[in-house]
Amino acid sequence: MSGGPEGFVVPTGAGRTLRAPAHEVTFKVTGEHSRIASSFEVVVPPGFDVGAHVHARSEELFYVLEGELEVLAFEPRVRTPDNWRHWVSSSGRRVVRATAGTVLVVPPGCPHAFANRTGEPAKMFFQSSPPPHHEDYFEEVLEQLADGGGPDPEAMARLRARYDIEQLTPMRYSAPPVHSDGR
Repeated sequence: MSGGPEGFVVPTGAGRTLRAPAHEVTFKVTGEHSRIASSFEVVVPPGFDVGAHVHARSEELFYVLEGELEVLAFEPRVRTPDNWRHWVSSSGRRVVRATAGTVLVVPPGCPHAFANRTGEPAKMFFQSSPPPHHEDYFEEVLEQLADGGGPDPEAMARLRARYDIEQLTPMRYSAPPVHSDGR
């Protein structure tokens, strides 16, 4: 009797982790493991705003594990280019305060964004389909953020254009001040 297909388990703390100051992405399931989706655990530092953006082909799912994020997933009446937090959909939907247990599902073509406006890191489970686009994207984004500064707008625009990301509002990162005691 031959065995059938086997799945696998990714235990707590396992996966390949990429780090830049205050940023962390752990690859849990990659295109090597699944033809359906890539899965990540992402730490969103205080002051980070991914900026509103849209994917023509990718579908995404976000599940807030810890902390609090402001999120949106809708087409606004007006796409203002500077700040997505004031967007309103034609049905009256607005930005949501997402806490642990909140799920955000983003179909292709749907503008979406998240930002951490608190003083504490947030953590989310993030899934993107199809793989491996976001795997490669995260590799390059973490390289951009490695020096601890904010993203270079021109370099990020080129990077995002290569990965099916139309940026609608700027990505921003205001790193919290470092105290003399290291906090």
